[in-house]
Amino acid sequence: MAEIVPFRGILYNKSKVSGDDVIAPPYDIITPEYREVLYQKSPYNIVRIDFGREMPGDTDGNDKYARAVKHFKEWYRNGILVRDDRPFFYAYEIDYKIAGDSKVLKGIITLVKIEELGKGVYPHEATHSKPKADRLKLMKSCFANISPIYSLYSSPKKVTSGILGNITDEPYIVSRDTDGAVHKLYRITGETEIDLIKKELNDKAIFIADGHHRYEVSLEFKKEMNKINGPGGWDYMMMFLVNTADEGITILPTHRLVKGIKGEDVIARIEKDFIIDTCGLECDIYERLSHEGKNTFGLYIGSNEKWYILKYKNSGLKDIHPALRSLDVVVLHELIIKRDLGINDVSYEMDIGESLKKVKRGDFDAAFFLNPTDVEDVERVALSGLRMPPKSTYFYPKPLTGMVINKFK
Repeated sequence: MAEIVPFRGILYNKSKVSGDDVIAPPYDIITPEYREVLYQKSPYNIVRIDFGREMPGDTDGNDKYARAVKHFKEWYRNGILVRDDRPFFYAYEIDYKIAGDSKVLKGIITLVKIEELGKGVYPHEATHSKPKADRLKLMKSCFANISPIYSLYSSPKKVTSGILGNITDEPYIVSRDTDGAVHKLYRITGETEIDLIKKELNDKAIFIADGHHRYEVSLEFKKEMNKINGPGGWDYMMMFLVNTADEGITILPTHRLVKGIKGEDVIARIEKDFIIDTCGLECDIYERLSHEGKNTFGLYIGSNEKWYILKYKNSGLKDIHPALRSLDVVVLHELIIKRDLGINDVSYEMDIGESLKKVKRGDFDAAFFLNPTDVEDVERVALSGLRMPPKSTYFYPKPLTGMVINKFK
């Protein structure tokens, strides 16, 4: 099982900067336009390190990675970033709203010993190579974890959850994200609390929720450094750990946009596997899918300007592992998109309205909509040693980058 340890975090000096000015979303959801907004917020915004601009004339050794480490060193030297004098766990709380409901997500930021996947730490999604190359270069340059990986554990006893629920101190730093969620970071300083957290979590399986690329990069970096230098700070990585027994976790679906399909031909090709119903243009697809539940999909075809509701007959994926074959995202990818329609190129979109807009203006021929994946599905697939397709889960909200940093030495 996973080993967790407290660490001496590097934090922004709140006497010199404001959290709202220097903290940023995770790099993989920052558009080029929003990166410019973050650059303008502060000369010390973490985006300059974590997801810096590429510049004309960049070369190896004089590129965004070199600028990242230059900023990191300068900000630390000038007291913009400061390091705690002893190891702590860090409590992280996010107050947010989803579908009109107010929720609170609580967890701890800690170091977790890096192991081969499946040995205490379990993935659930497949990854792509390009993002991993970028994150590896950044890690080699800065010798640090700039942002935490969002991960899950299960503990019905809720020892750590109880500690998080009893924090009454003022947060060390606060930052608001673009959706208005309030992110708060606290130090957990009591030795008793630190020992209780260690005792509870050191025998728990950990499931990666968001950050598969960064975990695989950290594992690769650890192996490389161990060959050269032996064990060191690179044997651990920073994670945001959340208890699945708590309320507060939200998983959103990521919808699929496709090209190369036309009208009734689509229906003819999928009706052997689905009961097909239609829905008027005024249809609230979110409400309809929520009501129908598992293995029901929405389809909007631009040429028809019509909604279809697809109900899976549960008979087309006998060759798929039992832990996967009933998952909505697998039925959609493996059966509808790949086998029935023969489509290889898929684009992704979180927002239903934006998906429809892209189809209506002709960017795509159709959009498929699905319900979110359950936390229990994530755990089951991970423990089976399997992986879902990319973008199977979107854990919301995401922990911000720059709230705390882990330096390897």
